[in-house]
Amino acid sequence: MTPEQVLAKPRRRRAYWHTALALAVLAAVLLLVRHHWPVLETGAVRLAVADQGWLLAAAAATLLTWPSAALAQQGAVPRRLPPGRLLAGQFAASAANQVLPAGLGAGTVNLRFLIRCGLPLGDAVTAVAVKGTAGGIARGAMVAVLFAAFPGVLHLPHIGGGLLVVVFTTVTVAVLLLVGPLWPRCRRLLVTTGRYIRAVHARPARAAALWGGSLGFVVLHCAVLIAVSRAVALPLPPARVALLYVAASSAASLLPTPGGLGSFDAVLAFALTAVGAPATAAASAVLGYRLLTVWLPLVPGFVVLGTLVRRGAL
Repeated sequence: MTPEQVLAKPRRRRAYWHTALALAVLAAVLLLVRHHWPVLETGAVRLAVADQGWLLAAAAATLLTWPSAALAQQGAVPRRLPPGRLLAGQFAASAANQVLPAGLGAGTVNLRFLIRCGLPLGDAVTAVAVKGTAGGIARGAMVAVLFAAFPGVLHLPHIGGGLLVVVFTTVTVAVLLLVGPLWPRCRRLLVTTGRYIRAVHARPARAAALWGGSLGFVVLHCAVLIAVSRAVALPLPPARVALLYVAASSAASLLPTPGGLGSFDAVLAFALTAVGAPATAAASAVLGYRLLTVWLPLVPGFVVLGTLVRRGAL
């Protein structure tokens, strides 16, 4: 048996587990849809007669999300990338993200794009990881700021000190057992990654693009949901809608469904109704957001993806 075949077995096993978990989540979502179908149907009707001006504003914010993603990816790479292909790659990555779990679709497209642009494999992987980390930090910063402004919206569970000690000890032991034997390699990887991050931040324009694009991407998605909520007359303040969106998208990212399909929708709808929004208005807002950010761009995104592959850009 070759080394490639030996390494392929664990990867195949992980793929089976991810697929099984994703199917289980989707099955649960289908049951919820069946149970709440009258509310969803009413929400769709409400969306059809929504305010067209706010829907146009939501569509405009959606169109700006891809330039923001392209700006963030350029900021994670010291060398200049071709802007047209970079923007097309982000549009294609958003479509690929809807068929692979846990953000693997977008990461794979960006990785192949950077390699085609001449980056070594290690630098390309680091650049994709830096962009993803910056996006997570930007999302966390928004949660912190909005939570401070609206402390009563999210009800965090009370966790005792004893439980925290047990969790911290368990995580520490697990990290030591897993990382300990591999520490020399991990140390080299951390040194290489740190050197790459310093090289990016040594150029103020790149650092501004990385963090500005990452924050802009999250803010624009919040703006899409806010505009849709205004269109369907959802009776919640915009900042509160933004907080619920960021919290729901962060929670849904823990489940390996493609593009958060089902998990994000259920969490966001539940969060909106939990703070007093009518169920039909919440369903309309979620449906409108998904329609603009996922379903309408999906087919054009796959067309762009196929074009980039045929032209050798991916």
